[in-house]
Amino acid sequence: MPIRIAIIGYGKIARDQHLPSIRADDRFELVAVSTRSGDPGVGVPCFADNARMFEELRGRLDAVAICTPPIVRHVIARAALEAGLHVMLEKPPAATLGEVEDLDRIAHACGRTLFAAWHSQQAAAVPAAAALLAGRKVAGLEISWREDVRKWHPGQEWIWAPGGFGVFDPGINALSIATRILPEPLFVREATLLVPANKQSPIAAHLAFSEPGFTAEMDWRHATSEEWTIRIRTGDGAMVELRDGGARLLVAGVEQAVESRGEYPGLYDRFATLITARESEVDREPLRIVADAFLVGRRETVQAFE
Repeated sequence: MPIRIAIIGYGKIARDQHLPSIRADDRFELVAVSTRSGDPGVGVPCFADNARMFEELRGRLDAVAICTPPIVRHVIARAALEAGLHVMLEKPPAATLGEVEDLDRIAHACGRTLFAAWHSQQAAAVPAAAALLAGRKVAGLEISWREDVRKWHPGQEWIWAPGGFGVFDPGINALSIATRILPEPLFVREATLLVPANKQSPIAAHLAFSEPGFTAEMDWRHATSEEWTIRIRTGDGAMVELRDGGARLLVAGVEQAVESRGEYPGLYDRFATLITARESEVDREPLRIVADAFLVGRRETVQAFE
């Protein structure tokens, strides 16, 4: 019997990634969508209220994928877990570490799966890079994550509000890759957060980590082609580079062959495996690094953004 799943929050990421990934995996069956934006016309019942959906589909719903903005995920995920449902959380999994801890506790108490789904960790080059770096000393790290916010988040005002993450919404993808492939944890020593005069969240950020030569640059003002690159120098002089958000792997400048099933299909494969095993997977490290950056970061006001 397939896992009967509903999508909660139906924006671009749900439409472009979650819906086709669910429909391509015969272990899942989409049975409902919950959104306040009106019926998206995907051939299943649409609800404007999550509580009503949980009640009406009681006994006919096994899991939910929560694709709302992070500021509201804790309330929704808690209700879903307490309704006996397995939960996948889009990244970042919640607005705060405290909310993630609470959801992990509730999932354990309810005997349900909680999956913090970091899609970039499913990128093609990530497993190979992790294998290359295992047991090796890392001497340098350079993250460069630059894109155009108008292209990737058009009209999404929530992303600028408190709890919206600003440039860390894409930047946390880089951190999720780095924390997966590096043999040692990352600790933020200092950060500079560039905040538009009319916004609450940063449009750009510079992070310096505790190890000399470990840095991250994130910028939403990059109007040309995207740059999603992680460069790692090992203690023995090897250079490992992930490009295109982890889709490509270069070693000493030479492209390596990698295989990809797609990031979101990989997430749903993992979610199905966790549900079958009655296990949870809640990686807190990328969110912890962002929280630390906000704690130690120095804010600089820059030109208003429209």
